[in-house]
Amino acid sequence: MTTQQPFKRIALMGRQRIEGISETLETIVRFLEKHGYSVVLESLTAALLPDSHLPSVQKEQLHDVADLIMVVGGDGSLLGAARIGADQNLPVLGINRGTLGFLTDIAPDDLNQVLEVLSGNYFSEERFLLQAKVQHDSQHEGAMIAVNDFVLLPGDKAQMITFDLYINDYFAYNLRADGLIVATPTGSTAYALSGGGPILHPSLDAIVLVPLCPHTLSSRPIVVKSDSNIRIHISDSNYTIPQISHDGQRRIPVPIGADITVTRHSKTFTLIHPLNYNYFYTLSTKLHWKG
Repeated sequence: MTTQQPFKRIALMGRQRIEGISETLETIVRFLEKHGYSVVLESLTAALLPDSHLPSVQKEQLHDVADLIMVVGGDGSLLGAARIGADQNLPVLGINRGTLGFLTDIAPDDLNQVLEVLSGNYFSEERFLLQAKVQHDSQHEGAMIAVNDFVLLPGDKAQMITFDLYINDYFAYNLRADGLIVATPTGSTAYALSGGGPILHPSLDAIVLVPLCPHTLSSRPIVVKSDSNIRIHISDSNYTIPQISHDGQRRIPVPIGADITVTRHSKTFTLIHPLNYNYFYTLSTKLHWKG
């Protein structure tokens, strides 16, 4: 076993609305300080520990004070940390206080695993992100970034959307459906999975496109290379304004007649795992597969 670069400076992140999150953060802080690690709190996380003596830092400046982001919560919490980590070249380690925890490996009552990781006994993997741009009548929305997925959804009305899909400028299909999920391998175990899509191993260089409730019996998910240019044209025949979301964040209206272009982002994020991590064990445990 080869020991990797150890971590000394930890940026701690947590998410509100998770029961017991403050107590877990306090336990982790005491544990890390007991073992001599430098700990800073991301500014929103600091609000969860109002009596803490620790310094707090805006999320945009974490790279100045830390060499690892440790995030406490579920997969949603880790997604936010991953976007920060990708932008600032900081690896991310997840402590699971969520429901599923496909991405957050370590249980909060097993902090000895944290010590192993911080000492350099871990393995890391690079996971890619997606970016999307909306263009309409020469107007461009700023690029959105997603770790899991982009999802095209109906607007305020419960109506299906009609759209054309192009892959590398080749026409793929015209579809009438509730929407479309464009997901990374990381996101293949999220919304795309519940929509009937395949599970993609994180090492795959691929993107999956999953139609949502298509109005046809022949429509199926499609897997393409990650360097593909995916373009979704919103048909002029729509009566409702669709919306697009990224990683389940706020919805952005997409004008009728607009084009949504989804491509692989130039940056990746580094996900840290303890040495006993097993992707297929995680799948079988979280999805209740029986051996």
